[in-house]
Amino acid sequence: MKRTVAAVAGGLALVAAAVTYGVHQVVGQSDEAPDFSGEGTGTVTIEIRPGASAAEIGRTLERAGVVASAQSFVEQVVMRSKETGLHPGRYTMRRRMAAASALDLLLAPASRVVRTVTVPEGLRTSEVLRILAERTGIPLKDFTAAVAEPRSLRLPAYAEGEAEGFLFPATYEIEPDMTAADLLRKMVARFRVAAEKVRLKELAPRVKLRPRQVVTVASIVQAEGGVPADYPKIARVVYNRLARGAKLEMDSTINYALDRHTLKVSIEDTRVDSPYNTYARPGLPPGPIGNPGESALTAALHPAEGAWYWFVTTDPRHKITKFTDKEAEFRKYREELNRYLGTN
Repeated sequence: MKRTVAAVAGGLALVAAAVTYGVHQVVGQSDEAPDFSGEGTGTVTIEIRPGASAAEIGRTLERAGVVASAQSFVEQVVMRSKETGLHPGRYTMRRRMAAASALDLLLAPASRVVRTVTVPEGLRTSEVLRILAERTGIPLKDFTAAVAEPRSLRLPAYAEGEAEGFLFPATYEIEPDMTAADLLRKMVARFRVAAEKVRLKELAPRVKLRPRQVVTVASIVQAEGGVPADYPKIARVVYNRLARGAKLEMDSTINYALDRHTLKVSIEDTRVDSPYNTYARPGLPPGPIGNPGESALTAALHPAEGAWYWFVTTDPRHKITKFTDKEAEFRKYREELNRYLGTN
């Protein structure tokens, strides 16, 4: 997180230095700089790239028809001592603006066009990368290559070099010239913030797990859960089964192994040869099966109290999940789900 902030601060410093350099380039070229008058009309989007000088910003504005001349813009920057006030980004401007008005808009936060991408909770890393590529315009191969070099993502040591589980679901701002690795580092940094908030490393021993194992439990809770209120109960079922040395028998892990999403998991599916097959193997799978949010992480660290050993989401549409410690009730709940799915 600190490196990310430092990088942004460094970028702003470069802009400030470049602005000063650009001032000396442009000011003095002529005494009378062409300028428009008034607030301008219409709209046009311009982009200020990191490190752009005042002259370059002015020329961008001039080419877009925003200001009459780059020099008139730079003169306003100097006169108002705004050399450090211009930041990289995309801005909504108007055509044929007075240079002073153009500078006003560049300094107004509301003028900045903020491009964002929202990553929902619980998606697998492969799904996250596809969303990022679709919504940022950055090629999918760049994201895939970045994940293949986990050291560049600044993952926590306990992630053991795997990005799955550590790309935190949230809304992210897309900065100009941002690379795939930059965005993924942002997501990992945001995970670190969430992990600190829920005290992941501190509380993991209380549930007798390592931090990465807690993230694995949280990913199962996220994948299995219908509503956040059920997450602590689902976590408790996981821990009750672990305490008995039993198999978790979670459909979500079968779906992960088969790279699909379905409520209809067959007997044949449960025979898949995979370390993520919790019907065949006792204990936790080898790692997270998705990227959990803060509620699921919290539930994994603070499971509800109860003797539940099974749960069934009997009505997926309304996200109704029933919990029990009695096998007969579990079978009844399975029959309810099968009727819902039409598989009886």
